[in-house]
Amino acid sequence: MIHKLLAVLDSKVKFHEAQAHCDIPCGIYDPIVAQINALTVVRMLDLMADLDATTGDKLAYHNSMSRYIAVKEDHAEKAKHEIRVIFGDYIKAPHVEKYPELPTLVHKIMMAGSKVRQSTDRAAAVEFVDLINKFAQIFWETKGISTKRAKAPYKPELELVYPNL
Repeated sequence: MIHKLLAVLDSKVKFHEAQAHCDIPCGIYDPIVAQINALTVVRMLDLMADLDATTGDKLAYHNSMSRYIAVKEDHAEKAKHEIRVIFGDYIKAPHVEKYPELPTLVHKIMMAGSKVRQSTDRAAAVEFVDLINKFAQIFWETKGISTKRAKAPYKPELELVYPNL
């Protein structure tokens, strides 16, 4: 009912149409969120591997294992989401012209994210981090910002790409 009323008013008054080009206000994009989410996937796999099923407390084991799995899958999906938003909202045709590997890289990230959700393959999770690092390096290059690589200051201490500010 409200929609119909607004439509009638709009036909008479001609409201100005609001437009936005992205989900977030103008230019707030940073692949570090995806990178940390991917790093969390590796960390959860490490915690899962370290969990001892022979301690006798089966309930505690299953509780911890199910929590690690849930976090692993949630963070893999969050990483994929962040890359989709940056690719869909920030990356434009001139970026793809300069970096023609971008669409294939994003597809590989989506596939790797799905793989780490479906498995406990640590090597696949490290590849997920590496692919997102490649995306981060290209992202910062599109902004004219050089990058550096450094080990994350927390477990699993994998190397991440950071803007060299």
